[in-house]
Amino acid sequence: MGKMQNAIFLFILLISFLEASLGALSNDSFWLLKIKSQFTDPMGVLSNWSPGSNICTWNGLECSKDQTRVVGINLSNSGLSGSISPDISHLVSLQKIDLSMNFLTGMIPTELGNLQDLQELLLFSNYLTGFIPVEFRLLKKLQVLRIGDNLLTGELIETIGELTELRVLALAYCQFNGTIPSEIGKLKRLQSLHLQANSFSGIIPQELASCEELEDFAASNNNLEGEIPSSLGELRFLEILNLANNTLSGTIPPELSRLSRLRYLNLFGNRLTGELPLGIIQLPKLQNLDLSRNNLSGNISRFDFNGNNDLEALALSGNSFTGSFPEKLCTRNSKLRNVLLSVNRLSGDFPLALLNCSSLEVLDISDNEFENKIPSEIENLKNLTDLLLNNNSFSGGLPPEIGNLSNLVSLYLFGNMITGEIPAEIGKLQKLSVLYLYENQMSGNIPTELTNCSSLSEIDFFGNHITGVIPETIGKLKNLVFLQLRQNDLSGPVPLSLGYCKKLQTLSLGDNNLSGSLSKTFGYLSELTLLSLYNNSFEGPLPESLFLLKNLTIINISNNRFYGSIYPLLGSNLLLLLDVTNNSFSGPIPSELAMSKNLTRIRLAHNHLNGTIPSQFGQLTNLNFLDLSSNNFTGELPLELSNCNKISHFLVSNNQISGTVPQWLGTLKELGELDFSHNVFNGSLPKQVGDCSRLLKLSVNQNKLSGGIPEEIGNLTSLNVLKLQRNNLSGAIPRTLGGCKKLFELRLSENSLTGSIPPELGTLTELQVILDLSKNSLTGEIPVSLSNLVKLERLNLSSNELKGEVPEALGRLTSLHALNLSNNHLEGEIPTTFSRFPPNSFKYNDKLCGPPLTSCRESTRQEKKQLSNTAAAGIVVAIVFSATVICLYLIYLMLRIWCKWKQASISSDDNGGGEKAGKEEKWGDDHHRVIRSDEYWDLNKMTLLPCERSGKKDVSSMTTTCIFHHSMSRENSMRSLV
Repeated sequence: MGKMQNAIFLFILLISFLEASLGALSNDSFWLLKIKSQFTDPMGVLSNWSPGSNICTWNGLECSKDQTRVVGINLSNSGLSGSISPDISHLVSLQKIDLSMNFLTGMIPTELGNLQDLQELLLFSNYLTGFIPVEFRLLKKLQVLRIGDNLLTGELIETIGELTELRVLALAYCQFNGTIPSEIGKLKRLQSLHLQANSFSGIIPQELASCEELEDFAASNNNLEGEIPSSLGELRFLEILNLANNTLSGTIPPELSRLSRLRYLNLFGNRLTGELPLGIIQLPKLQNLDLSRNNLSGNISRFDFNGNNDLEALALSGNSFTGSFPEKLCTRNSKLRNVLLSVNRLSGDFPLALLNCSSLEVLDISDNEFENKIPSEIENLKNLTDLLLNNNSFSGGLPPEIGNLSNLVSLYLFGNMITGEIPAEIGKLQKLSVLYLYENQMSGNIPTELTNCSSLSEIDFFGNHITGVIPETIGKLKNLVFLQLRQNDLSGPVPLSLGYCKKLQTLSLGDNNLSGSLSKTFGYLSELTLLSLYNNSFEGPLPESLFLLKNLTIINISNNRFYGSIYPLLGSNLLLLLDVTNNSFSGPIPSELAMSKNLTRIRLAHNHLNGTIPSQFGQLTNLNFLDLSSNNFTGELPLELSNCNKISHFLVSNNQISGTVPQWLGTLKELGELDFSHNVFNGSLPKQVGDCSRLLKLSVNQNKLSGGIPEEIGNLTSLNVLKLQRNNLSGAIPRTLGGCKKLFELRLSENSLTGSIPPELGTLTELQVILDLSKNSLTGEIPVSLSNLVKLERLNLSSNELKGEVPEALGRLTSLHALNLSNNHLEGEIPTTFSRFPPNSFKYNDKLCGPPLTSCRESTRQEKKQLSNTAAAGIVVAIVFSATVICLYLIYLMLRIWCKWKQASISSDDNGGGEKAGKEEKWGDDHHRVIRSDEYWDLNKMTLLPCERSGKKDVSSMTTTCIFHHSMSRENSMRSLV
């Protein structure tokens, strides 16, 4: 009976326990299903979360050993999205929550603070937002908190110090800011602290040294400043210290040499100064040391690495270390794989000590001052994958033994003084992917063996003296992506096989002597994005197959001999730059060019293109460089170009473009260079040009512009060059030009400008190339202010109406090497410093004197002598004239007397006098008629009277008449000399 009662009692207890267990599980099931409702589950991970089944069998759940409660949720990397339900707080027995690496959004529920038994919370790698809940301070049993790689913001809460059981605190890759709280020093059991890639600022707290068990401290990529606390040397268990990419300053504390367990030290990208403590490089377990990109200094040749055989990576690049390479870097048992010492001031020969590092995989000693030959023993580095010796002063030839580095993937030798040929042995490097030999002095041919390097993806031989042809077998390089042979002496055609390098994206062959036409196999290069063939001797029309290259973004085939249409270049709608300058292309610009909406540069100058500028160019709103110069374009500028408001260079010179200079130019606020010269533009220069505040060069010379120069040009305060010569501009030179303080070239010649030279031009003290105001109608004097133009090299004021003296102050223009003041009305003495210029610089002025012309004293003497001769001639003329008048008057009186006497004689003589009297009366009548005629009082006509020689005339009368004519001829002769 007693046994039966005990059995019944045990049965009742079991039933009660089962009911309690089932009740608890049933309760957890209810909350879990509510949590599930907040998730989106595209991968079906939660598909077996359904009522009626045992929740301990649900995916991602862990139950207690007695199967009574859910103690863990692990749904990491399950593709879940949605938000974390606050109802998770009802699972009061939870010890671990892992929802990491999903797509969860929203905030971290504050209700998580109710999970008193929670030990691990892993929410990293989601898209959670908001702050760290202050309620986390209630999680007294929390050991692991990993919530990094989210969008969390705000500061690290000070109450974090209350989580005294915390071992791991990982907050990396978020958007936290503020300082690292000193309370973090209360986390005595903290082993891992990850704060990297946030926006933490301020100093590293000294209290961190109280985290005595800390093994891993990473706070890289923040804004931390100040010095590295020396107290970090007390963290005797520290294995990883990563403070890279901050703004830490000061020296590296020698106390860090106490960190005997340190394996990884990264202080890259700070502002640390001083020398590297020797104890750090001798830390016995140090495997990775990166101190790159600081301001560290000192001679590294004294570094002794003998005490450290575990060192695998040494990175000291981007500092100011000096000396030769450390002799004791490698031992025979060395594990050293990476040596990065670039961008320092190291010198000497190639470091032979490195040849003992058979484990070496990456060697970067670029950007130093190493010199002399690369040793042939470099073949000892059998495991080398990356060799970077660029930007040093290595000389001599490239050793053929380099072909024995069978694991070599990257070879960077550019920027040295290496000579000789590319060794054929390089063709043995089957793993070689990158070969950069540019900017050396290498010569000879490209070895055909190079095309055996089947893994080659990048070749750059730019800037050498390589000759010969491109190997015919270049097409064997099926993985080639980048090929640059620019600036060499290559000749011959481009091989047909190049078209079989179908992965090629960049082809740069410019600045060679390549010739021939382009083959249709170019059309096979479907991945090509950059085509550069400039400065060669290619010829012929472009193959139509080029139109198949739909990925082209940059084309430069300038300075060749191509002809025909540019249409084959326009198959791509992705063009950013097109340059076909200096060829013989003809025909109109295809409107398809405007299909590349992102075009920034179009250069079609120096061809034979014709027609009008396409209005479709107005769709190119990103265009900043348009050069159509030296073609045969006609018509007016299309209004649609006003939409190209990013254009900075607008060049259409040497065409036949007509119409007016458009007012909409004033809307092009980015315009820096405007060249409309050598066209047939008419009308006035619009004042709106003065709104182009960034304009550096304005050239509208040699057009048919009229009207005045707008005063608004004075608003162009950045203007360097102003060329308005050879137009029909009129009016005065605007005084506002004085506002163009940066002008160094000003040409206004061969116009119809009037008025005086504005003295404000003397404020343009940057004028250097020329000031040319010649062949206008300028008046007044030369302004003294021009003497301020002390940088001026050429001054031309010729062929104007200038007067007055040449200002003595102009002698200060000592930089002048060309001067022309000719064809004006200048006078006075030429400044003595101008005597070095030829006489033609001053010719055709009225009264200029002084070297290089005649001296002013001699000029005055000649002027006085000329005045005396003139006065003497005047006196002679006056005397002769007076004598002539008197003689005429006396002759007149004598004739009157004689006539009266003759009449009296006739009246008293009755015989034989009639005939004679009649004849004499007639002569006398004629004589009286001649005297009365006004014509004979014209002095110029008097000289034309003939001197009659009749034997019947009175000798005295004949003589007087001849004397008269002689005197008047002399008077006219003298007058012609005056």
